[in-house]
Amino acid sequence: MTADDGTPRAWRDRVLPWATGAAMTLAIVMVFLVVPDEREQGVVQRIFYFHVAAAWLAFAGFAAVAVASAWFLRTGSEGADRLAHACAEVGLLFTTLVLVTGPIWARPIWGTWWTWDPRLTMTVVLWTIYAAYLMLRRLSAGDDTTRRYAAVLGIVGALNIPLLVLAVRLWRGIHPAVMINKDPEAGLKDPSMVWALVVANVAMALLFDWLVSLRTRLLRIDREVAALEMEDHPG
Repeated sequence: MTADDGTPRAWRDRVLPWATGAAMTLAIVMVFLVVPDEREQGVVQRIFYFHVAAAWLAFAGFAAVAVASAWFLRTGSEGADRLAHACAEVGLLFTTLVLVTGPIWARPIWGTWWTWDPRLTMTVVLWTIYAAYLMLRRLSAGDDTTRRYAAVLGIVGALNIPLLVLAVRLWRGIHPAVMINKDPEAGLKDPSMVWALVVANVAMALLFDWLVSLRTRLLRIDREVAALEMEDHPG
């Protein structure tokens, strides 16, 4: 048996929750008890591991929205439409985590909670696009034409991701660089830092997968309930 997003039900219902919990626990232990402080930024840099992981998973989620939306436009697949909807919701959640953890990291480094740095600005634009996507989905009430408009927005919105990734190089900004640092003694020099980043990314990926699996199932149930209500109250 498979779940609504194509994954085996045993994986979604039994393995995935435990795997997510174990990976997240290991990530927390490594980040707060194992890795040393970064030379330039100190203890606040530890938020980097979850901040960056959340950003990468948000990008992956919005890319999945674009792919699933394109498939929905091509084939009319309800499963692809549900997957795009679920990935957009979870991707927006992870983008919100990025926007929350970013100022916490920035305050002691920049001396301010927020500045309109190019990468931060593009992140807000990305958040706004997919918030609009979800609002459009909400307003569609199952209307096929509106869902197709939302699918187009989901595809166009993903085009913002390459600009966001390249924002630091395209426009001069002050976004902190940890993985690539001009100081040869700074950055992720300790091997435990690299492993902590890997584990944090695995943990966040499992969490993302779990949330998407749960959300696609709920969206399918909502669709079935709406269909039953239409049968009971036609017109």
